[in-house]
Amino acid sequence: MTEHAGSAARAAAAGADDDEITVRRIGIADLGAALQKGIDDFRAIPTHAFFVGIVYAVLGLVIVRWSFHYSLLPLVFPLVGGFALLGPFAAIGLYELSRRREQGEEARFWHMFAVRHAPNRGAILRLGVGVAMVFFVWLWVALALYRSTFGDVEPSTGAFLVELFTTGHGWTLMLVGNLVGAGFALAILAGTAVAFPMLVDRRVDVATAVATSLRVFAANPVPMLVWGAIVAGGLFVGALPFLLGFLVVLPVLGHATWHLYRRVVA
Repeated sequence: MTEHAGSAARAAAAGADDDEITVRRIGIADLGAALQKGIDDFRAIPTHAFFVGIVYAVLGLVIVRWSFHYSLLPLVFPLVGGFALLGPFAAIGLYELSRRREQGEEARFWHMFAVRHAPNRGAILRLGVGVAMVFFVWLWVALALYRSTFGDVEPSTGAFLVELFTTGHGWTLMLVGNLVGAGFALAILAGTAVAFPMLVDRRVDVATAVATSLRVFAANPVPMLVWGAIVAGGLFVGALPFLLGFLVVLPVLGHATWHLYRRVVA
């Protein structure tokens, strides 16, 4: 069966039950099971997963280098942390690989790009653009917070770090910045936790996918908050050293997100 035929068949199958989307309740054990399946997928197709991880790591390094080059040192942390908001979109190809492996279909390198034939490719792109806009809004807010506490002065690396950790306005920036950043992360988690996998799996529009993700969060607040903590912790570990941990962390989390979606949405 060709890629186009496979996409058409999947669209037809999905269209039959999209009006009956059921959100299940899950527990912490389901998160562990999703992670284990994500690890299994990563082990089964590591070369493909590494490809996405490498792209993510390289782009992250470029962003950090760009920040230093243009004297935007105070935005390095917001850039790296905010760039993680794009993770759900960056993992689109991983969802497709997990879907294929789950269905017993062939899962090769080029199948990561099969989503370009998906009936929902337009919706996937629109949601991706929406997430990117949130990312840029976060950068604007982070810069505004910096200027409201440090002013328009751009200190050297050493001076900035000293002020950040030893002055009242430095601690204020860290506290408020982290709280605001957590708010952005929570909004993205609630709105896209299962939205992108759902758009890969089913023929639904962006509004339905986001609404379903919000329903998942409302029905499972504690497990989803724990999932958010797992993702945040994984991304923190993945950032060390020099974002190279993303080579493993991102693929595992991407595959695991697919399996979490399959457990919580029917």
